[in-house]
Amino acid sequence: MIKPQLTHVGIYVRDMAKMRQFYTEVFGLTVTDAGAPPSFHLDMAFMSANPDEHHQMVLIGGRPDEATANVAQQISFLVKSLDELRTMRDRVVAAGMQVRRTITHGNAWSIYFTDPEENTIEVYVHSPWHIPQPMGEPFDLDHSNDQIMAETEALCRSKEGFATGAARRATMRQMIGG
Repeated sequence: MIKPQLTHVGIYVRDMAKMRQFYTEVFGLTVTDAGAPPSFHLDMAFMSANPDEHHQMVLIGGRPDEATANVAQQISFLVKSLDELRTMRDRVVAAGMQVRRTITHGNAWSIYFTDPEENTIEVYVHSPWHIPQPMGEPFDLDHSNDQIMAETEALCRSKEGFATGAARRATMRQMIGG
């Protein structure tokens, strides 16, 4: 069975320069191509942090000023560790944004904020556990990694449906067939 992998997202933007600056400076994305091709009437910026992917995000100019809703519920970025999550939080704050939520889902620790055009952004790191979703509890990212791990493990073990991350991935392989 063919199983396409999600590799990129495109969003319409009002202020291309501001959004390019945000995603290059805060997330470290590189603009891989940009411009307004003759066959397409809108300015575009292709961005990636993966050399194997031409773009993981594309910003597309032309979002109307009167647009009152964002069509993306959220755009999520994965980091490798709690330390990287703290670094991203600090970058977001340094960029003048406010972290709106810092929560554990049991299977991940996440921060949520909005980009300069009010698109909800999640930055998260996987935990080694799983509990049924949806679930979200606040946690203190300023605690030590050991304390966060211990508190999250205790929370997860207290929930019905607790599993290790490895056991959940095995279940997912059976569900998905891979």
